[in-house]
This record gives sequence, structure tokens and C-alpha cells, in this order.
Amino acid sequence: MSNRNIAIIGAGPGGLAAGMLLAGQGYDVTIYEKQTYIGGRTSRLQLGDYLFDRGPTFLMYPSLLEELFQSVGRSLYDYVKLVTLDPLYRLQFGELQFSPSANPEHTEALIEQHFPGNGAGFQRFMAEEGKKFDRVSPLLQRPFGKLSDYMSRELFAALPRLNAIDSVYDRLSRYFDDERLKFAFTFQAKYLGMSPWECPGTFTILSYLEHKFGLHHPIGGVNRICEAMHQVIREYGGRVMLSTGVKQVLVRGGRAVGVLLENGEKVAADHVIVNADYGTAMHGLFDERDLSRHKPVKVARKKYSCSTYMLYLGVNRAVDLPHHNVLFAEDYRANVRDIMQTKVLSKDASIYIHNPGISDPTLAPAGKSALYALMPVPNLTGSVDWQEQAEAVREQMISRMEQLPELAGIRQDIEVERTITPLDWQVDHDVYRGATFNLAHTLDQMMLLRPHNRFEDVGNCWLVGGGTHPGSGLPTIFESARISTRLLMEQDRSRRMSRLITTRSLLRGEKI
Repeated sequence: MSNRNIAIIGAGPGGLAAGMLLAGQGYDVTIYEKQTYIGGRTSRLQLGDYLFDRGPTFLMYPSLLEELFQSVGRSLYDYVKLVTLDPLYRLQFGELQFSPSANPEHTEALIEQHFPGNGAGFQRFMAEEGKKFDRVSPLLQRPFGKLSDYMSRELFAALPRLNAIDSVYDRLSRYFDDERLKFAFTFQAKYLGMSPWECPGTFTILSYLEHKFGLHHPIGGVNRICEAMHQVIREYGGRVMLSTGVKQVLVRGGRAVGVLLENGEKVAADHVIVNADYGTAMHGLFDERDLSRHKPVKVARKKYSCSTYMLYLGVNRAVDLPHHNVLFAEDYRANVRDIMQTKVLSKDASIYIHNPGISDPTLAPAGKSALYALMPVPNLTGSVDWQEQAEAVREQMISRMEQLPELAGIRQDIEVERTITPLDWQVDHDVYRGATFNLAHTLDQMMLLRPHNRFEDVGNCWLVGGGTHPGSGLPTIFESARISTRLLMEQDRSRRMSRLITTRSLLRGEKI
């Protein structure tokens, strides 16, 4: 492979995966990262002696990651130690606690114990959703950049099982009759920042993936995946430039030719890969005259996910909670409606609590715990004044956490803490409208109707991350990197072959 220059904007998981895949194929890769750290929303946050994942804490389907590492002659497991979680998580509905197991047979027994008569529904769920996953997963590995991409054997095979006109909630209602059990298999729509009553039924494969392949934790945090990809990039001679923001993608003749850094330096590149947040990138990284389909006024009209209020607590005691915990609101449907439709703060909200110390002793000093709590909240298109409401939401979350016997009186043991509000996501982390999970996954924003991996408006420019196909969530972000880099390399091979044929013809004295 000729040593072609690649400029990647953003060292989030998509940008790092793209950088690793290209560096491993001989490209000269440089990643430009505005922050002082790698990982974007999948980075590490350190508060004193406590370490936290800033964003994603669920790691599923690590075999996909291993495929990416193996494609460049490496193994994920040489860089990261993974532990399998059992139970998957603890789900709390009032006084009822339900802790599905990594063992499906054990989960079925628990379902019969807590929700009599629904065990057979779980068997049907695993069988039917497994068939759907087998049909749908090939669609997540291929681009949708033109209408002809729909004319594929994989798409026709998947169509009967896409369930796209159903919602996630409707699909689960086919398997279970207890509302709480339906919620236990639909809350994963929140990974996409969506309501299970609005999220297309295709995405029931998210809960299937958890129950089929389990959940995993990298020792040191999910951010270790980003650090591992960074290490491979360095091994292949690539670079990640921290504290080096990109001001603009340079375009000449309709093609990207490099980047203008915030320090005024211009850097030439044969290809530019954009891993910046989609909405933010379209509002700031391009001269509007170079855009047609993705002009800011059009981008602003798109649908975006909900946001999250984050609370990171370093506490001076060990906490005997499972690794993952979800506390459901008493009226979960009303809570979701507040977040997604009326866009107000719920008086009774659902909360996720991450207690990784139960699996990983490296994140806090001995006898102490690094707790992470997350509340899904409206994005910044709502009317919530976060400068005014942030402290009240913090109090609401801690009060709710203290209702758990394991966390009673926890506020007295807080040594360090930090919060991230939707406004902070936008101002400090460049997340457009604070939409933590990027573009929503509505039918009119999926596959061909989602921003393409090969950026339509500018040649030699590529998108990776949650704002392009196949979507948000770590597995699909990694797939976006694989799709975009494959298209990039195919384009280079095609043009190289075309030049070779032209050169041979000229040497033979043939007319071109």
C-alpha cells in the first residue's frame, strides 16, 4: 500500500477504529483530537484516586472488536483483559429485583420465579430474535449510499424479519404479558437514546445480544478499548495529536484536500475522516458553500436522541451492588414520555447506577468505590434551564440512590464528585444539542436515509461514529469504521488500477 495521508478528526472510538484499520494497511494516519485525552464520550475521567468511564459502560459482542484487531494482525486480548458479568444487571421495579443471568437457562428459571408463565416467552424471544439477528447483522456490515445498495440478497433475506414498522415495545409484547418484564427487554432502546414505544422493532436485537453473548467489562474500564486501539495505531507508525482541534475541512474542486487546525496550520491529506459529533461537524467544520445535503439548516431539522445527566461519585466505602443497576420509575411510560415528547424533567425518573468496583479493583482505592449514575433527560431542544435545575437533579438522583439499602446514607461518604449536564455535553464536549446518543434511529434516519459513510457533499471525505450508518452504540460505531475504511481502500485500489491501465495504454501508444 502506498503511504497515503489520512487526517482523522476526533479520537473517539470510531476515529480510533478507523485509524487502526488504516494504519494496519500501511496508510500514514494522523488523528487530531481537540481534547487533552482520547476516547471522546468513551474516555476515562479521573477524579483524584478514582477512575470512571465518562460514557459507555456496557460492552457487548467483543468478537466484533476482535475481528477488527485480527484484520491488522493483532488480538484484542493481548491488550485488554475482559471479565464476563453474571448477573448481566439488576433491574429494580419497586420492591421487585430481577437479575438476568449470563446463562439463559438460569434466566428462564428466574423469569418463571418472578413472572410466572413467561418462561416460554423467553424461549420464543431467544429463538425468533436469534433468527432476526442472523438476517439483520449483514446489513450492519455493508454501506447504504445509493438506491442500488438495497438490491442485495442480504436485504431481501432480512426484510421478513426487520420488524421495522413495529416498535421495540410492540415486539416484546409478543413474548411477555407482564409490563415489568417487557421493560426488562426494552430498556435497551435507551442505548440509542430512544423510547421503546418509538424505536423500530429491529432493535430488539440489542437485548438479544446481551442474553446470547453476555456483557463484559474490560479491567480499567471500557475506555481501555480506546487505549488499546491507540496503542496499535502507534505500533504501525500512526499519530494521535491531542489538544489539536480542527477548525475546518479544506475542500478544493469538491474534494477534501486537508484540514485547517485551530492553531492556523494547514495540513494536506489524501482523505479526511470525520469522527466529530455529526451535528456539531456540519455546523462548524465545513464552509457552508461546500455543503448541499448537509447544510446546517437541514441538519437542525433532523431528529436527535435524548440526553443524559451524569453523576460521578468517589465514595469512602465499599458498595455491595451488582456491576450494572437500573432503577425503573414507578410509571416508566410517563417517564419516557417526559424525556422524549414533552421534554420536561420527570418527578419520578429512572436511574442507572454503575458499580464497577464489584468486578474491577483498579478503579478506586481499597475499601472505596467509584460510582457512576446516569439519568436519561431531554436534550437541549426542551425548555429545561440546566444552570438552574442541575443541583435539584443531583439531589433527586442521590435521594433515589439512598433508597437502596446498599447506598443508604451515601451522600455522607462522597469524597469527590463531578456532574455533566446536557448543557455541559454541548459546551464542553461538542455534542450537538446535548444529544448524547447522536441522531435518533427513526425509520427516516436509517440506512440510506442516514448520513452516508462516504460523505455525499465532499469527495475523499468519510464519516464514522454514531451519526452515520449503521448508528450509535459501540458495536455499530465500530462497524461504521470498518465500512468507511473499506470504501476508502476500495476507492484507492480502483483509482490506482485506473491510473495503471492508463499508463500502460500510453506506453503502448494507444489512444485514451
